[in-house]
Amino acid sequence: MEVTRLDPKDVLKLPDNPGVYRFFNEEDVLIYVGKAKSLKKRVSSYFNKQAGVNRKTRRLVSEIKAIEVTLVNSEFDALLLENSLIKQNQPKYNILLKDDKTFPYICVSNERFPRIYSTRKFIPSNGTYFGPYASVKAMNNVLRLINSLFTLRTCRYDLSDENIKAGKFKVCLEYHIGNCKGPCEGLQTEEDYLKDVDQAINILKGNLSVPKQYFKEYMSEAAEQLEFEKAQKFKDKLELVDRFQSKSVVVSPKIADLDVFTIVSDEKWAFVNYLRIKNGTINLSQTSEVKKRLSESDEDILSLMIIDLKDKFQSTAKEVLTNKDLELETDNFKLILPQRGDKKKLIELSLKNALFAKKEKYSSLENVKDKGNRVLKQLQSDLALKELPTHIECFDNSNIQGTNPVASMVCFKMGRPSKKDYRHFKIKTVVGPDDFGSMKEVVGRRYQRLLNENSPLPKLIVIDGGKGQLNAACEALKELDLYGEIPIIGIAKRLEELYFPEDSFPIHIDKKSEALRLIQKLRDEAHRFAITFHRDLRSKNSFKFELEEVKGLGKATVDKLLKEYRTLSKIQSASEEELVSVVGQAKTNIILDYFEQKKEAN
Repeated sequence: MEVTRLDPKDVLKLPDNPGVYRFFNEEDVLIYVGKAKSLKKRVSSYFNKQAGVNRKTRRLVSEIKAIEVTLVNSEFDALLLENSLIKQNQPKYNILLKDDKTFPYICVSNERFPRIYSTRKFIPSNGTYFGPYASVKAMNNVLRLINSLFTLRTCRYDLSDENIKAGKFKVCLEYHIGNCKGPCEGLQTEEDYLKDVDQAINILKGNLSVPKQYFKEYMSEAAEQLEFEKAQKFKDKLELVDRFQSKSVVVSPKIADLDVFTIVSDEKWAFVNYLRIKNGTINLSQTSEVKKRLSESDEDILSLMIIDLKDKFQSTAKEVLTNKDLELETDNFKLILPQRGDKKKLIELSLKNALFAKKEKYSSLENVKDKGNRVLKQLQSDLALKELPTHIECFDNSNIQGTNPVASMVCFKMGRPSKKDYRHFKIKTVVGPDDFGSMKEVVGRRYQRLLNENSPLPKLIVIDGGKGQLNAACEALKELDLYGEIPIIGIAKRLEELYFPEDSFPIHIDKKSEALRLIQKLRDEAHRFAITFHRDLRSKNSFKFELEEVKGLGKATVDKLLKEYRTLSKIQSASEEELVSVVGQAKTNIILDYFEQKKEAN
């Protein structure tokens, strides 16, 4: 396949052929992958000034600095390549399409006297794999049926002919309770064992009619020889298969193997349901959520998901039913939009699953929102607040023996972190380890700025500390005439006590309360944010202090090194060529001499 890169202004030079196009931004990062029946028409359409283009697409176009195209033989080949590139690169403007590696499989091992077991690791050299199974429960039901019908070993012994003849193994409990016939001691021949394995494989393939016929024949043979107990055992196994088949959703004996795909969507999400039909039975149902990044059409999303899901679940069905009219030409399978009959009913069943998944998604989002409101209402009740604390800000100080004193403020809105509103503070007016003075300074600076900008004030202020820090914060609010306007509390670490201004006795909230957990989360987040900033600042200052003492290195040179390497140890481990590329040969010689002298002195 030929790959071509060109500038956006040269899109009209693209060929009128099917292929895949890739958009790159100015950092040469892949931001979008698409397919086209005609590369020239599709790619140039992004740059035509058309009314009604949505905001997300306009933003995508504004970021495009380079285009790569790959020519393929057909639109279906383009779809396969697009699917692969999206999963490999996860471009930020493509739908979220990820490989789920956690689905379980059933493996029939390729050893002598094969084992049948479940696994989440797909290693083709270990045996033949069936699946993946979207439901662990469904997989376990199949395994339970196989273990009930056949006497297959569960041990991991190497049952080579030499090991068995040498008597290396002894039968275990499984033999004594009748679940295994003891091939480890040569009590069962390999030929007899493989008959059971073959029938188990038929069940795994969904061909239940084959094992049913197998048990019928053995039941009749045993009855003819007047071995009625043996005949009864085969009859019981036959009934097991019948019961298992009756629990599966049987569509119609006239329908053989086919796949069903349906899609429902809104502005943000699409839900694609996949039903796999084997021998008239639905043996797999999977609904996938797709996060939209642009205004992708249902047809485009469904085309991509058909390829993805058929590959993921290893479907070989030659007939695919959909609820959308897809213009996709391929020799691999036939696309059908059924209008009536059993196939139309399958579409309706699949759509029910997709609609149910959509309903569940939005119900869960509502539950999260309701939980947030519930916790805030509980906090409002526990603290006797006049308003629901939908906007909370928490402050914390950080310093080591007064060096590099800093503070942090974290903001929670609707009970969740609003990281864009987090703020760092370098202490400017306080000298030495004065936590109270530092707290007064940062609280005063924060709310003086909000007042100047006419920005909304929080509904609750939380101070990480006891009475001293709380009183310092209150002094800052008094100076701004905000004291009494904004509720403020302090939280002491030792006993998780909450303090109110002018109240000498703390209050205690139930340790299991969601409201207390929210305050603790605020406090811990503010502490983490302050500590991280303090460490970075301390590291930079010690870095600059040491290198600025080196004769011949000025502030500009040290700043370049700081920006490139961040730490002193990284400069020491850098090669001479790397340092030259940053600060030049003369400065590099000074740096290397300094480290050499430092090494000798130590």
